[in-house]
Amino acid sequence: MKLLIIGGGVFLGRAIAAEALRRGHEVTTFNRGRSGEDLPGVAAVRGDREVSADLDRLVDGEWWDAVIDVCGFTPRVVLDSVRRLSGHVGHYTFISSISAYADFGEKPGIDESFARFECPPDADADYGDYGVLKAGCERAVEEHFDGPVLVIQPGLILGPHENVGRLPWWLTRIARGGRAPAPGSRVVAPGDPERPIQLIDARDIAAFTLDKVAESTTGRFLTGGVPGRETYGSWLRECVEVTGSDAELVWIDDAFLIDHGVGQWTELPLWSTSDDVWATSSAKALAAGLTCRPMSQTVRDTWEWLKDIPEERRSFGVRNLRHGIDPDKEAHVLAEWSASAHE
Repeated sequence: MKLLIIGGGVFLGRAIAAEALRRGHEVTTFNRGRSGEDLPGVAAVRGDREVSADLDRLVDGEWWDAVIDVCGFTPRVVLDSVRRLSGHVGHYTFISSISAYADFGEKPGIDESFARFECPPDADADYGDYGVLKAGCERAVEEHFDGPVLVIQPGLILGPHENVGRLPWWLTRIARGGRAPAPGSRVVAPGDPERPIQLIDARDIAAFTLDKVAESTTGRFLTGGVPGRETYGSWLRECVEVTGSDAELVWIDDAFLIDHGVGQWTELPLWSTSDDVWATSSAKALAAGLTCRPMSQTVRDTWEWLKDIPEERRSFGVRNLRHGIDPDKEAHVLAEWSASAHE
């Protein structure tokens, strides 16, 4: 299969490119070359999807069996790509997000039947937030591509080469244990350790996406992982085990953390007091062949990739979003928790 990947150098796009090469596909990547490095074996075309001349140069005289668009965030920009690629690719896959659903995090059991945010397919970046814009991007592809369309809607993605910085921050903090600047070997662990979480490995999304592309599948698939299979406690304990750390997980109540100004999602990555976040349905994708490796394997493989990267070169965020609690703030929370006779 002759495949074009818009992106392809970072995290999920990289995983898709790696799996496509492993399967023997002919892979072209189109990106600016700023965020990551293209894998050996791909034909890398440098360009900016927001520059019309770059898109024209990309498609001039070319044909691909399929395109996988991994880095579409603004509907108007995606719409321009869709129009220019129509007639040059046979099948369009857009990598979206579960955040495109208006009720994500507010209601349990989100699946493909739930309503998406209202957003026109030609909206600019200032029209709304990430989830709203992703819904508009989906419509740009669904309504304007001249051919079959597949939309993949991932949930919370982890795995080697993660650039969002959630699991890398936890592994780094836990591996540090009692070494400075950590506040001793005690590590704040948020909420209930038995709280179910629902995560998915980027490599599993990559394999499923390529399976569906090869079958010229259409429609939308929510790929959030297997609900209820892992808990927050089980995956943090796995972090302790794989790093060989002396870290002691100190589980602190949600309310106490909120009262002390600890930020959900960011300061303690993947901590949310909304259980609905972890109760979405991947039933359609699972029935269609999605397989999800145990999160313990994801943690181990991520540590194998991360451990040889110096701490000062590790990434704990993308764009304007940075993950991780300040060591002094963490030490203060731990001290207050102990002083309040919770231990």
